[in-house]
Amino acid sequence: MYSAKITEAIAHFIGLFEISTEEARLREVHDKFDPDREIHKDPKELVSAPVKVHAPYDLDDFNPDIPYKPVGPDIFMPIPGGYAGVSFPEYPIFGGSLGRVSSEVILQGSSPRSAAQVVEPHINPPGSVVLYSNQTAELSDNDVVSVGGHGLKSSLQIDNSATMAELIDATQKISLLGETDVAGSSDTIASLVVGTAERLDAFSTGEAEAEGLSVSHFSARASTLEGIYVNGVLVEEAPVLKDHLPDPDEVSDTPDEPELSNEGGVVEGGIAYGEGAVSVDISVELATGSNTLVNSVVITSNWLQAEVLAVAGDHVELNAIVQINTHYDSDLISSALSGDNIEQHATQAFNVAMFKHVEPAQTTPTETGDFPKAWAITEVKGDLMMVNWLQQFAFMSDEDTAILAASGSKLSIVGGDNTAANQISLLELGYRFDLIFVGGSVFDANIIQQTNILLDNDLIGAVGGFHTSGAGSVSTGGNLLWNYAGIVEAGSAGPVNPMSQGYLSALQDLSEGKKPSDGDFLYDPAFAGLHGLRVLYISGDLISLNYIQQTNILGDSDQVTLAMNALAARPDADWTISTGSNALLNYAGIVDVDTGKTIYAGGGAYSDEVLIQAELVKNDPYLGGQDPDALVSEAVIFLGDDMLTADTGQPQDQISPNQGMHTIDTASADPMHSMVA
Repeated sequence: MYSAKITEAIAHFIGLFEISTEEARLREVHDKFDPDREIHKDPKELVSAPVKVHAPYDLDDFNPDIPYKPVGPDIFMPIPGGYAGVSFPEYPIFGGSLGRVSSEVILQGSSPRSAAQVVEPHINPPGSVVLYSNQTAELSDNDVVSVGGHGLKSSLQIDNSATMAELIDATQKISLLGETDVAGSSDTIASLVVGTAERLDAFSTGEAEAEGLSVSHFSARASTLEGIYVNGVLVEEAPVLKDHLPDPDEVSDTPDEPELSNEGGVVEGGIAYGEGAVSVDISVELATGSNTLVNSVVITSNWLQAEVLAVAGDHVELNAIVQINTHYDSDLISSALSGDNIEQHATQAFNVAMFKHVEPAQTTPTETGDFPKAWAITEVKGDLMMVNWLQQFAFMSDEDTAILAASGSKLSIVGGDNTAANQISLLELGYRFDLIFVGGSVFDANIIQQTNILLDNDLIGAVGGFHTSGAGSVSTGGNLLWNYAGIVEAGSAGPVNPMSQGYLSALQDLSEGKKPSDGDFLYDPAFAGLHGLRVLYISGDLISLNYIQQTNILGDSDQVTLAMNALAARPDADWTISTGSNALLNYAGIVDVDTGKTIYAGGGAYSDEVLIQAELVKNDPYLGGQDPDALVSEAVIFLGDDMLTADTGQPQDQISPNQGMHTIDTASADPMHSMVA
């Protein structure tokens, strides 16, 4: 059996060999009778066309820093479709629909008898829409950096919690609304609307005061406010956020077009042959600020509409915007840097508020004496609520401590550049009726409360012996506090009218569980030209509330100590220090479509719009305005005295403290005593 397998393998091999031999013979014969063998021996060059490659874009180096530049979301201000003349879906009935009479029907002359032969359709009642959202972003980024071979250690720890608590308490006293508990029931919401209106009314006539802080306050109150207010001034156009963002390194949106040329470029450079020293640009860059906090909310509320809103009780309407910016930005900078380019830009604070009323589109009145002969009623037992309760809170602590010395290289440290963002966008589209009866009262309120609190007290000190002859820049300010709020009332109903007897009678019947027996309300001019009415009856209250509370709190008090390298001083080093350029941004927009185009109330009517804008500034010198070098030196200890002793040729105990790097008696150093002295 084994020999058979071997024989078979040999046979296969011989067969393959024979096949290869035949292929070789065929190729030889083909070459002899190939008519184009001369062409194949000397082939002509292939025809080729030059390809022009145009690549005008240069690839940049890898850049891991992608700064977040928030852009204010657009506020869409749609005019309600029914008011703009766009027909809504109509409920089909026998012989027509529950819509306005078209011109063709009028020309055909439909008889009252045909109009009366209708079948009452079934209408689904609307439901409540309620959203409670609490967005919180918290970040603690307190860095401790010690680089540069200085051999120092600092025990200076400044506690800013008491100062931050002071700013928060003063802001809450001015904000009026303060810490508002979440309103979870119709009674609580009604009390909130009424109570807020009373507090805002009382505050608008008084003066705002905060102990220890300078307060600039503006308030406006009227039944209707219109226009754009910037820090208490009525302006034509609102400022643009992009123009005020603290971003000195912002790149242009349109990159420069590279210059194309066929000529060779000139390349400059240097070549070092053999052994020798290589020059290195010695620099120290420190960035401990550039933090961004963003809260953004956009609401479009179009949940319930009607041509006529008839309220048995009171009609309360309130639009309120409360904006507060609080900041404390006082810095201490070493006199050793007085000759450098020190930039202490003031903190910018903007309160921007916009009130706008979009009137309903005017439609051509129907020239007809026809009024509805029937109606279809649906009922909501109890209260109907349209509530958006949104709270956004961003807290960031970025208090960095750094001890820096220049070495023989380029040093770059980023201890900030953090971003915290909360964002929400709502579009609520619901129902439309011809007539809405409310057995209780109507509470319609849009409330926006925006708060920014910034503590940015920086300490930049130098220990003895620090000096520099290189270029340098120090930037400790340039912060931005930005509040923008807008309330747009679409389809403003105007004044509330007293209720006629026909509506009162209909409401009485509905409250007793009966259909209206008196149809006088059908002859309201708002219903002219309608075959029938789509009617909604709410036995309780109608509550519409959009409540937005936005808060940004940032603590960015940095402590920087400058020293010389213990082994090899680098006085020619370039220094760049930035401890500010923070941005606290609040953006809120509400587009509220009024429920009724025409409103009748059996009780009282209250309509008010209130704007409060305030700026709180603490101007006290940081740490009493003491010498930053003295504060830093008292808190610095040496890790090794031998490293920091200047080579003067004198005995160790005879070295003057003012020569080179000096030692400090740390036994009596008390940083807290220095801060409060």
